[in-house]
Amino acid sequence: MHRRALLGSLVLSVVGCFGCQGEASLQGGDVLQSADETATTGDGLNTPLNLGSILATTANLNLRTGAGTTYSVRTVIPKGGQVTTVNQTTPQGDWYNVKYNGLVGWVSGAYVTLVQEGPSPTPNPTPAPPPTSSRSAAVSRAQSGVGYSYWWGHGRWIPNASANSAGSCTGNCPSCTHGGSYGADCSGYVAKLWQIPSSNTDLTVDSHPYSTSTFVGSSSLWRTVDRGAVQVGDALVYNDGTSGHIFLYESGDGWGSMWAYEAKGCAYGIVHDLRTASGAYKGIAHY
Repeated sequence: MHRRALLGSLVLSVVGCFGCQGEASLQGGDVLQSADETATTGDGLNTPLNLGSILATTANLNLRTGAGTTYSVRTVIPKGGQVTTVNQTTPQGDWYNVKYNGLVGWVSGAYVTLVQEGPSPTPNPTPAPPPTSSRSAAVSRAQSGVGYSYWWGHGRWIPNASANSAGSCTGNCPSCTHGGSYGADCSGYVAKLWQIPSSNTDLTVDSHPYSTSTFVGSSSLWRTVDRGAVQVGDALVYNDGTSGHIFLYESGDGWGSMWAYEAKGCAYGIVHDLRTASGAYKGIAHY
């Protein structure tokens, strides 16, 4: 009887701790303890970093789907693991958008140190003309939406709101799941930035008047422009019949590396990033 009671106690102990909050199962049945994520020591990082910067974790650390502890955990990075910054140079609060073993997510700057900063952006060899007020206003609207979630078939956000309003996206769109009431997909985002049609001026009102298949075609509201002559506030778009994307051009080489604002995808949300674009993209201008 004593041996049976002891064995039952051990079984209950093992079952009771499996799947507890703050733990992640690894292959082979091991359990890796994640970081507490409530430290207030003032250590860690909270400064802008170039894209491609390498960070190392100082504790077992959650890779989350958004910038905050309320977001779900994609995986747990072991202490000493290295991640690379992606999509945006400025942390959201003290959270960095990073890639780890092919997974993109967010980590708290309180639990990472800088190993090597990424390369500085290549300056534009032919600076774009000074923006007009309309083009500047489009960029301001774009900035106000950075950090919000990707929301398939929608477009609205509260300008420069806290991360609590950002929303979340999981899965593969269009069969993805969105949480929250704000965010945008790529075409809903650009339509808001260009304020088209003329009724689409309130950023907080949900509107999705066009898709990439619309933007890649002709319209009285936009025109095709040479990619080598794109200006701030123009857009680059493609649609091949099965997929498409559009983003707002800010600066750089229209045929090379350029700074852009875009609703990049479910795992990324709305970002300000340095990117290139394949030859399938064409330039379009509204202003």
